[in-house]
Amino acid sequence: MADTILIVDDEPSIIQSLHGILTDEGFEVIDADGGLKALDIIKETIPDIVLLDIWMPDIDGIEALKRIRELYPSLQVIMISGHGTIETAVRATKLGAYDFIEKPLSLEKVLLSINNALNYNRLEAELDLFRERERLKYQITGHSQAITELKEQIKIVAPTNAWVLIVGENGTGKELVAHTIHRLSKRNDKPFIEVNCAAIPDDLIESELFGHEKGAFTGATSMKRGKFDQANNGMLFLDEIGDMSLKAQSKVLRILQEQRFERVGGNRTISVNVRVIAATNKNLEKEIERGTFRDDLYFRLNVIPIRIPPLRERVDDIQELVSEFLDEFSLDTKKERKFLSPDALDMLKKYSWPGNVRELKNLIERMAIMYPGKVIAAKDIPPPFNTFRIEDSKLESFFSFDTLKEAREMLEKNFIASKLKEFEGNISKTAEAIGVERSNLHKKIKAYGL
Repeated sequence: MADTILIVDDEPSIIQSLHGILTDEGFEVIDADGGLKALDIIKETIPDIVLLDIWMPDIDGIEALKRIRELYPSLQVIMISGHGTIETAVRATKLGAYDFIEKPLSLEKVLLSINNALNYNRLEAELDLFRERERLKYQITGHSQAITELKEQIKIVAPTNAWVLIVGENGTGKELVAHTIHRLSKRNDKPFIEVNCAAIPDDLIESELFGHEKGAFTGATSMKRGKFDQANNGMLFLDEIGDMSLKAQSKVLRILQEQRFERVGGNRTISVNVRVIAATNKNLEKEIERGTFRDDLYFRLNVIPIRIPPLRERVDDIQELVSEFLDEFSLDTKKERKFLSPDALDMLKKYSWPGNVRELKNLIERMAIMYPGKVIAAKDIPPPFNTFRIEDSKLESFFSFDTLKEAREMLEKNFIASKLKEFEGNISKTAEAIGVERSNLHKKIKAYGL
């Protein structure tokens, strides 16, 4: 569909000349010989660009521009005038005109300005789409009592500067809650910096958190700002805080208390103003008893505790979550949207979901990609989610697999989920108990969506 250009000028020769050139360039062109007529046209058919003369007999271009911007703030207006002054151009620009072109018109300049304005419109549309996707990305889905209470807690705490400790099982959406708090906070236009506490080696903790000066150590070829520095005046999200080593905990505690630090290799003290949101899948009070977590750090972080319910406590939200995931995958893949039958939804509600929402999302993505039909029925859902097969007989559930690999993966997944629950999400203890490397267990947890 061709872009529409509205030409507003009381000189017939200007309209005729522009009309011919723009039509030849493939635009759809509408004419108006005055400002009032142009406003009437815009009400009926909103063009993509308006070429607006300054001097006209009914209302001048400046007044028409004011009214257009009030009614249609995103409509791009290019001013044209044979009696333009710098003062008039500045005034038009302040009122929101995209460009100002003097007569006699250079058709090349007119076309360049129009194309630039159209490109600007497309960029704005893409940015709006990106913003909407970001908004939906960090939107907490569900209307169950548990999620309603969670949303209310977030709504109360977000506008304050209080520190928050988010507690929840793997896959419940701790990062989502942290982002939501940031979005609803007074710091939403400031940085949101995430630190995966479990992934930082002890020998790099100071450099990662505080930054370093050039030449501070071998390989430090330039100055680097640390996470606390980057989060200044914004929000710092300490994810998996329960997996941070005691050595790292002591360093973090110091800066949390003082809100100032020196970069590695530097002697200048840097002060910051950071709001801290921490998250963990562990029971930190039990970790304190075991001697693996500092009680003073716990009390520093645990100002406002927020618990995220596991999916098994909010099964009423499964239908809404499934619908959201199917919409998302259809949009991303540009494929026809699929649906789950009522019996399939009922089946999903009976599953225990040890991997929580992340596990549900992984399953829906798998079904959306692999299932050829439009409506996914209960019989199409694979084990271990197919609870009808499992309830018939634990042994029979294994015979429902097509390959040994699928049966082995199901057994391994349920075994790991059970052991994680037994050790309250402590990955190190779970890895030791089942005889695998901690890094390998991390990979399997991620692969299985646990």
